Amino acid sequence: MKRGLFPGSFDPFTKGHEVVIKKALHLFDEIVIGVGVNSTKNYLFDTDKRLFHIRSLFENKPKVKVEVYNKLTVDFCKDIDAQFIIRGLRDSKDYEYERSIAHMNLSISSIETVIFLTDPEYSAISSTIIREIHRNGAAIDKFVTNPHLLV
Repeated sequence: MKRGLFPGSFDPFTKGHEVVIKKALHLFDEIVIGVGVNSTKNYLFDTDKRLFHIRSLFENKPKVKVEVYNKLTVDFCKDIDAQFIIRGLRDSKDYEYERSIAHMNLSISSIETVIFLTDPEYSAISSTIIREIHRNGAAIDKFVTNPHLLV
C-alpha cells in the first residue's frame, strides 16, 4: 500500500491544500493529512476546529484520513507507515524551502517527498494572509471551503 503524509499546521486548510490532496489521490492508496501541533505556535483556529473542518471536506473520500501529531514529521511517517511526504508548491520560493526540508528528511530517514503544483488560481493563497484577512473581519470563503466550520 502506498501511503503518503500531507503534513502542515493547516491554520486554516485552504483551497490550495485541497487541490494538492485531489491530485495526490490519483497516486496514493491512502493519504493521511497530518495536522502538526507546535506548543510554541499561536494558532488562530484551535486544533479541534481544524480537524473538524478538514475531516468534513473529505468525509466522502475513504482514502483520506486526518490525524494530529506532535513530533518530527519523519517520525510520524514511521508511526503510520507512510513511505512518502506530500507537499504542495505555489512558487519558486516554496520550491527552495521544500527542497531543503526534503533533503534533510531523506538524510535522516528513507522517506521521499513528492511535490505537487497548486493550480495557478490558488498560487497566491497563503494561510498567513488568510488569517490576517479573517482577523480583520473580511470573508475568507474565496480561499477556504466551508470556513463557517472553523468558527
